[in-house]
Amino acid sequence: MIFTPKFIIAFCIIFIAVWIFATTIDKRKWVSFLITVVGAPIFYFFIFYPLINIFFSFHHQKYFDAQAWEDKPALRYEMSGNLLDEKLLIGKSKSEVESLLGESEWFGWDDTLKANSPEIWNFNLGFKPGAFNTLQECLKIAFKSDKVIEVEQYQIEKKFE
Repeated sequence: MIFTPKFIIAFCIIFIAVWIFATTIDKRKWVSFLITVVGAPIFYFFIFYPLINIFFSFHHQKYFDAQAWEDKPALRYEMSGNLLDEKLLIGKSKSEVESLLGESEWFGWDDTLKANSPEIWNFNLGFKPGAFNTLQECLKIAFKSDKVIEVEQYQIEKKFE
């Protein structure tokens, strides 16, 4: 889990709110502190975080891990931010990318060729959590002379029937 400023601020606000609530239960500081230390993570992960995920497409980000990418494809969207921000794939060869991400799931369209090009790889990242999210996340990797020149995340509309 990457500790982003949003996560730290949200957790601090929840910690303070639980502290205020705990002081109404008992005026002893050590009891309030104990309730807060135990209660704040429980409140955050079991009440606040699920509610946020229902109404917004907020999710925790994770550092890229090739094994997790292969084993848990439904959570790839959590690692994609780290791939893009750190530019982990830029300059790598096709064989290096294939060893990290696996085989391309589909080739992208090249307007100059008017066909699918093996120089544009696409990977399905899954859906971000959220009750009203219908956008599927995808990762596009463009190669030139067997080296990655561009990595881009995009969304496609998924129609459920």
